[in-house]
Amino acid sequence: MTALKNIHHLNFVVADLDVAVANYQDRLGIGPFEREDLPGRSVSTARTKVGGVRIVLVAPDNEECEVGRYLAANGEGFFLLSFGVDNLDAAIAELAERGTAAGEKRAGLCDWQVVDLDTESDLGIKFHLTQPTLSA
Repeated sequence: MTALKNIHHLNFVVADLDVAVANYQDRLGIGPFEREDLPGRSVSTARTKVGGVRIVLVAPDNEECEVGRYLAANGEGFFLLSFGVDNLDAAIAELAERGTAAGEKRAGLCDWQVVDLDTESDLGIKFHLTQPTLSA
C-alpha cells in the first residue's frame, strides 16, 4: 500500500505574482488567493483551492534561488506536484524501499512539512511530499 494519499498541491512558477494572481482570477475564475512569503526559499507565493487541490503560484525573489534558476531556464508554468501524506517519515521510508531518494525535510507554507523527491532525472517531473498541519 502506498503512503501517498492525495494530490496536495500543484506549484506554478510565475515572474510577477500580482499579474499572475489577476490572470488566474480573471481567466480561470479561481481564487481568492492567500499570500505568503518564504524568505528561507527566496520566494513569494499565492495559493487557493480548487476542489481539494491547492494551486500555488510561486515567484522567485532573485535569480540565484532554485525557483529563480528554474524560471530563467524554463519560463513560467508548471513546477511541481506535491503528494499529501499522513506521516512524512513513513512515506520517505516507503519510497526509499522503492528506490526513490528524498532530500532534507523542511517547513513549507502554512507550517506544512515538505520534502523534495529525487524524480526529475528518471520521471521528468519534480515531485515532493507534504504532511499538512491539522489546521491546513
